[in-house]
Amino acid sequence: QLQLVESGGGLVQPGGSLRLACAVSGFTLGDYAIGWFRRAPGKEREGVSCITQSGGSTNYADSVKGRFTISRDNANKTVYLQMNSLKPEDTAVYYCAAQRRLLFGLCLLRTEWDYWGQGTQVTVSS
Repeated sequence: QLQLVESGGGLVQPGGSLRLACAVSGFTLGDYAIGWFRRAPGKEREGVSCITQSGGSTNYADSVKGRFTISRDNANKTVYLQMNSLKPEDTAVYYCAAQRRLLFGLCLLRTEWDYWGQGTQVTVSS
């Protein structure tokens, strides 16, 4: 049973911060790359960030560079997405995904990922 469970979403004001967590079970986290994706109302799911198995490389969508940071704690089987300087356009359901083998240059494409969590809602509004 390979499972991913997101948490940490909620309502935040523009300019505020949230930290999302993706807790995994049923597999060794260090064997899998992890990605964060989001789906805004009426839009397709898009890649936000991804991180390699060892944490040695990360990638970010242009829209979140400088504001979001992805990290992982393999021993505690958790991946995080620290989101700062949040904007209303960041409002979306955020998902984490896992993949054992991945061309990292393609990691922001949702078609490259096999395993998905159920998502957590992030709302940025005054």
